[in-house]
Amino acid sequence: MRKELLGLAAELSQRGEPFVVAMVVRRESYSSAQLGDMAIITADGGYHGWLGGSCTRPSVQREAARALADGAPRLVSLSPEPDPRPGVTPLPMTCHSGGTVDIYIEPVLPAPRLVLFGVTPVARALAQLGKAMGYSVDVADPEAHAVDLQYADRVFSDLGAAELRAPGPAPYAVVASMGENDEDAVAAALATRPAYVGVVASRRRFAVLRETLLGRGVAPQALDPIKNPAGLDIGGRLPEELALSILAEIVQVRRAIQRGADVAPIVEPVAEAIDPVCSMRVGVATARHTGEWNGRTWYFCNARCKDTFLAAPHRYVDTGPPGTGR
Repeated sequence: MRKELLGLAAELSQRGEPFVVAMVVRRESYSSAQLGDMAIITADGGYHGWLGGSCTRPSVQREAARALADGAPRLVSLSPEPDPRPGVTPLPMTCHSGGTVDIYIEPVLPAPRLVLFGVTPVARALAQLGKAMGYSVDVADPEAHAVDLQYADRVFSDLGAAELRAPGPAPYAVVASMGENDEDAVAAALATRPAYVGVVASRRRFAVLRETLLGRGVAPQALDPIKNPAGLDIGGRLPEELALSILAEIVQVRRAIQRGADVAPIVEPVAEAIDPVCSMRVGVATARHTGEWNGRTWYFCNARCKDTFLAAPHRYVDTGPPGTGR
């Protein structure tokens, strides 16, 4: 099973899809989970593998979605009597087995994409430094194929190439054409729907660019977020120093987005319900066991809880008028 999961992880990585690898790192009887049991959870809540009984699954899916959202790993402990420990997130385990299981959750995110417009020394320095920092680097410029761009993953001579606007996480775009095709480059950068766009130009030059783009019909609100001059003010002058300042600003923006939970590509099962039998939290979007009673849908962590409830629902809820449930 682990071999199959590793193969799935490789496929997801090649497609640039985010996912979580979860593994059992500690257990106490009685738990059906064993040390080394693992699962892969995808961004849409898909669950592949084994981490113990069905009581663990909703909690792991929920924590996996949170890990994908903030990009941070975590160690969770599911136990009948959660014991707070430094660095461990305690979660209630209300299933009948009574065991404890600790699960390490590691998000695997696709490389952030850096889209560079231009083949100037600043653009080439950005490509080199961006690649060293783990970014996927695209370079677009009419003269791109005539220049040595060894650090670029993809090179485009067409500023409007469809691949630059491909669906996926928002890229980080920098216009470093510095006098050549600047207006077209800015328009192409905006078309990628970037999380960040910076223009390497003086304020005076950018003011002219802005007026030209407004004249072309580009909306002012599309131009307002552009960073100009691009990069943090560290007093840089050399191309490598300017590249460093720009990537520092991109890191600043990227981390702010993560803290602000701007995670549109990630589907998090925010809506939750309480299993009326065992009181486990169940993600509504990913629930596998549901039942209808008294005019509403009830959610369960496993089939046993569902059957127990539907056999005698009055034991677990206070009834009211039809349609009101508990």
